[in-house]
Amino acid sequence: MGKFTGLLLASDYDNTLTYTEEALRLCRPMPPVSDANQAAIRYFMAEGGIFSVATGRAKPAFEAVADGVPMNGPTILFNGAAIYDFSAGKYLCEAFLPETARANIAQTIRELPFAAVELYHDNNDIHALQPNDVTRRHLHVTHSPTVIVDSMEQVPSPISKALFSTEPEDQAALLAYLRAQSWFGDYEIVASSESLVELTAKGANKGGMVCRMAELLHIPQANVACVGDHANDISMLTWAGMAFAPANALPEVRALPCVRTLPDCREDAIAALIARLDEKY
Repeated sequence: MGKFTGLLLASDYDNTLTYTEEALRLCRPMPPVSDANQAAIRYFMAEGGIFSVATGRAKPAFEAVADGVPMNGPTILFNGAAIYDFSAGKYLCEAFLPETARANIAQTIRELPFAAVELYHDNNDIHALQPNDVTRRHLHVTHSPTVIVDSMEQVPSPISKALFSTEPEDQAALLAYLRAQSWFGDYEIVASSESLVELTAKGANKGGMVCRMAELLHIPQANVACVGDHANDISMLTWAGMAFAPANALPEVRALPCVRTLPDCREDAIAALIARLDEKY
């Protein structure tokens, strides 16, 4: 029994555990998780804590970096549409988009020619419709093999999530369009970076899946710590018993009453978080 026995720490990956925004923008190699963060996570786990990643990434995109992340808990993928156990090689929980999403996605792409969409599946397949430069940069960085298609009819079911991409200056127009649709409330729709907007099934968000993971691990809500930097992390930050954000997080994330601010993710934010837990416990 270590001092962190019975604690779950769920961390966002991109721009929280390691800074990837510049790599995405400039098509550079993904930076590894820092030595300090890795050492802190290993200490946390050695003292009985369970460390998990909650990411918007699909399974193949996270697999590309998973070997560099010490973990002993399942991983939340697809922005909360699934929980995957890498040690067992299987999904523990999934939430697929309803078939009605096909028409809504096709409508959005048809009416917004500046937007592209990637469709993700639990078998590692990815399909892209109307790809743009952001799509190509994103897929280059994540090393995810992708099939380019001309219509939603060419995309098989089930679909785990849709990921819209635009240049940063066009994201506000995409979000405004989505919010104006009668079907907006039928899904979880949230920005996960300055260029990406996630669409998953209603209730399939990071907060819901962290809650589900805690139930599977028999860990009470008060003993769950979450850390993230962007709008798609808000659901888990507001649910967690302890919530943190790196200094590089969006202002609206850092302004949440429940959130305690850490150093910038480029300054070993996760190591700083675990140091705070070390003082507390």
